[in-house]
Amino acid sequence: MAFIKTRKKIVSSAIASSLSVLAVNAYAQDQVTTLETIHQDVATEQQSLKVDKSANSKYVAPLLDTPKSVSVISKQLIEDTQVTTLSDALRTVPGITLGAGEGGNPNGDRPFIRGYSSESSMYVDGVRSASSQNREMFAVEQVEVTKGSASALGGAGSVGGSINMISKVAKNGDFLEGSVGAGTDNYQRITLDGNKDFGNGIAARVAVMGHKNEKAGQADGAEYARVGIAPSITFGLDTPTRATLSYYYLKSDDTPDSGVPYWNSSNNTATGKPLDVKQGVYYGWKDRDFQKQENQIGTIKLEHDLTDNLTISNTAVYSNSKNDYLWTQPDDSKLNIANGSVARRANSRITDTNTFTDQLALTGKFNTGSIKHSFNVGAEYSDQESDKGNYTIYDLNGSTTTLPNGKLNDIANGSLNISGPGGCSGLIGAASNYWCTDAYNPNSRDPWLGRISANKAITTTTAQTTSVYLLDSIEFTPQWLLDLGVRWDKFETELKTNTTGAKIENDTDFFSYQAGLTFKPAENGSIYASFATSANPVGVDAGDGSETAVTAVNKDLDPEESRTFEIGTKWDLFNEKLNLTAAIFRTEKQNTRISLDANTTTNGGASKVDGFELGLNGNITDKWAVSAGYTYLDSESTKNGVSCRGTTCTDQTAYNGNVMPNVAKNSATLWTTYQVLPQLNLGVGAIAMDKVYGDLANTKYVPGYVRYDAMARYNVNKNVDLQLNVNNLSDERYFTKAFASHYATEAEGRSAVLSVNFKY
Repeated sequence: MAFIKTRKKIVSSAIASSLSVLAVNAYAQDQVTTLETIHQDVATEQQSLKVDKSANSKYVAPLLDTPKSVSVISKQLIEDTQVTTLSDALRTVPGITLGAGEGGNPNGDRPFIRGYSSESSMYVDGVRSASSQNREMFAVEQVEVTKGSASALGGAGSVGGSINMISKVAKNGDFLEGSVGAGTDNYQRITLDGNKDFGNGIAARVAVMGHKNEKAGQADGAEYARVGIAPSITFGLDTPTRATLSYYYLKSDDTPDSGVPYWNSSNNTATGKPLDVKQGVYYGWKDRDFQKQENQIGTIKLEHDLTDNLTISNTAVYSNSKNDYLWTQPDDSKLNIANGSVARRANSRITDTNTFTDQLALTGKFNTGSIKHSFNVGAEYSDQESDKGNYTIYDLNGSTTTLPNGKLNDIANGSLNISGPGGCSGLIGAASNYWCTDAYNPNSRDPWLGRISANKAITTTTAQTTSVYLLDSIEFTPQWLLDLGVRWDKFETELKTNTTGAKIENDTDFFSYQAGLTFKPAENGSIYASFATSANPVGVDAGDGSETAVTAVNKDLDPEESRTFEIGTKWDLFNEKLNLTAAIFRTEKQNTRISLDANTTTNGGASKVDGFELGLNGNITDKWAVSAGYTYLDSESTKNGVSCRGTTCTDQTAYNGNVMPNVAKNSATLWTTYQVLPQLNLGVGAIAMDKVYGDLANTKYVPGYVRYDAMARYNVNKNVDLQLNVNNLSDERYFTKAFASHYATEAEGRSAVLSVNFKY
């Protein structure tokens, strides 16, 4: 944790410097009569749970007139709920579940939208950011979730949808805002966001964050610590030519949670729901487990208004993402729990990913006779290179040793595989060199007697994409609009084994389409029908994630394909302060990669999800605000192959027709606030979700749950408020992720955070 302390000094210095600079400027400006006007503009900037227009320029029409489901996590909702990570923020959107894994980023961001993984369909300001990360919210203005197939908008992937994070960048006006929070479970957090308008079209902004906490309700378990800074500067504000330079840095040092193994006590099998143990149980090995990440993004965005209705822009982004972890997975594969113990299996990875992306776009409006067009046409290029390695884990006396009971313990790959039935055979603690721990009362403070050796850059995967696209919203009359989009992608990926120089390649190209017809019976309402496709090629995330990397058995396969049909309606009510949405949809995925045997993979699988959803966002009255949603998903894995581990394969065609993993049939969210007094605002929220299966056989699952949250905010004066957030009020024990085989991730228990927020 030493580097965290060093980073804290850096962040503290940055905060002090920013505060002093902005304070001096504020004092100097205090003598100028125009200061009051500037402050008035900032103070009266209205925030709402309702967002009318996407910050993504590829949405060429207002959201009301966009024939697609788009959920926006607004700045106001982020502030109300005090969410600190993207995973926490996404729980406020129904129809999204979080997935777990073994490789990639098993403890991080792996969202499933409408039943399909969107880990490789993550964007920052419209630019793909597909590397494995645990994303923070300190530099995020709002989050936009596009639902349904959407490769015409963003390129490869986007089967169930995509997620776009809008960054905080320099803009007009002077302001300083931030928050200092402390709470239960050693929660400590400080954020600062300052913007300085220097005049002459130049403005600078910096967001800074320092954070640490322990997992709520868990003793001697997971811990999280991170620091970040995101400066930006803009030239040419309010002029025809603008340039924005920005940088994002986040570094974290965590002790990850290992989850809880599945166990059915009625038949002593690793099936059913997670083991019935006390809330907050932790199977990790604190002397050994860690997850360290470092993420950097540098961006240069240039814009020039050719005319009042025509803008050309170019965005160049370079990013580097490092993910380094070794964590304990509670291994149930040999039914250890029957003997009261759990084997501490290790999973590890070392990844270093560099990505360069350039986007060139022409956006604007024009008329062809009486027909109006709003369009975005552009070209994109990206080059992603990812080095992937892992750790070799050695026991006390080497990679193999003999335990006290005389049974062989082969742990060369970090797995405890004691010969004979029963796995650990009841061995616990010192008797197993601490590789086995009590299933019901594990000891995270057991000493780590072994050693680890890093194997960096075992393989290097590259993925290059070249794309061109055209998006057009066509208004025939004020009542009838047609949305069209087409995109062509050429995708090339290569896996190189660095010790031998052997290479495996997959090259493909594909078209993606979208079309939507909108009828506006009134200016404040729309009814639409839409169709969109997506394509998911082999190796879309360059091996840095949970997507299938290119291998010898899939190198000749075509991209997976999907299509979404949707009918919906959107209405702005109560003087356009409240937005109501409803949609019925079907997503079909074809060409899914499935195995026929250990050496043969084909595009022969299929699945589908039918559903409908409702959304409500905005103000019912001037004092009463609400953000609510409900999603129903009826999923089916229609065509399956076999599942192979080595040369041993298990037939999965018997599961044709089963519910897809990571899909909740019913999910709902609610957040509502009421201004009780001029100084007092109260809020309550709820998140409800049906049970979620972890495996295709539908034998392992996490139960459904309802979680309640509350908030109280008291305005001390116009610049300072006190905010209390209490999450999981009833201390409900529930699980947020269901892995296919070994474990499920337990959610946090009840927690409380008191924050001092300030805005000047």
